[in-house]
Amino acid sequence: MRDKVNEDGRVRISKLMSEQGLCSRREADAYIERGWVFVDGVRVTELGSRALPTQKITLSREAQSSQLSRVTILLNKPVGYVSGQAEQGYKPAVTLVTAAAHHPGDKSPQRFNPAHLKGLAPAGRLDIDSTGLLVLTQDGRIAKLLIGEDSRIEKEYLVRVEGKLDAKQLALLNHGLSLDGQALKPAKVSWQNEDQLRFVLREGKKRQIRRMCELVGLKVTGLKRVRIGSVKLGDLPGGKWRYLREEEQF
Repeated sequence: MRDKVNEDGRVRISKLMSEQGLCSRREADAYIERGWVFVDGVRVTELGSRALPTQKITLSREAQSSQLSRVTILLNKPVGYVSGQAEQGYKPAVTLVTAAAHHPGDKSPQRFNPAHLKGLAPAGRLDIDSTGLLVLTQDGRIAKLLIGEDSRIEKEYLVRVEGKLDAKQLALLNHGLSLDGQALKPAKVSWQNEDQLRFVLREGKKRQIRRMCELVGLKVTGLKRVRIGSVKLGDLPGGKWRYLREEEQF
């Protein structure tokens, strides 16, 4: 359901805050309830309050401190774990975020704290039979950046395949295929070596790469995500995790 714009052009403040990347709409409501939001310097405390898009919205020091304390974790997900909620007897990837599985090579000054698990959620999916980079975050801004409707963040995958692929089919993988009745956004697909393709996507439909390959007669035998935006999986071992460092940005 879309928010209506008042006749005077005013929009819900929580919507404006989300659009401006200040936080998620859910977080915005929590901040407003706590009195942590100001519009043109005036404190706002009533949920559903509206403002003009031209007005300046700022957060209190308490809100900024709350955001800084939130962690984002990079996990090298192994096969056999689901990205989100447990299903069909399979464990969610977040169960791998333990002190024992913390990568010893993590260069972040942060150390594991059980409080870091509270509200930790995957920002994007990675199929149960796929491996590689999975982002888990407490920060609504990062979730919106990676999986919001307007996200343009690239995701890079190395995909091992069986079958033959001619130049015309490779061109179709790059642009020209449809899934679920919708044309896919242009991709970047090229050969990495004789049996492995490199995919770079800006969208993430369910099992998208496997289904794309099926459409051109290929069978995927292995899929690994190696990059999200400018953040790379690097040498993070399978089943291990580390913190996103302050200087790293997607």
